[in-house]
Amino acid sequence: MKTIAVIAHDGRKADMVGFLKDHIAVFRQVRLVATGTTGQYAQKAGFAVDLKLSGPLGGDAQIAAMVAEHQLDAVFFFRDPLGKHPHEPDVQMLMRLCDLHDVPLATNPATAGYVIKGMFPDAARAEG
Repeated sequence: MKTIAVIAHDGRKADMVGFLKDHIAVFRQVRLVATGTTGQYAQKAGFAVDLKLSGPLGGDAQIAAMVAEHQLDAVFFFRDPLGKHPHEPDVQMLMRLCDLHDVPLATNPATAGYVIKGMFPDAARAEG
């Protein structure tokens, strides 16, 4: 079973939940890991999620550690490029580790959709 981490800045949480719902067939067959608040939104939408801490409280770093330990197959981090985030060093560390360990990182729904198509070609076709 593949494991995918989902993270979204506050202004992008609705986009993340919408993305999960749009690809429900895929996300029902993976283990989802999420930072605290994003994960709570996903749980309210009916998804089973392994919750980590909230991003500013260390959740981004927990996800980064999972990347470094080869526990994740992909990271979907819908970032707010116009907002200021006090935990930006953790965000940069997570992105650097994804690059270092060759873990697919999608920072917007369009890219995440292509990652889904690559990881689950049959499911992506079925969702059309």
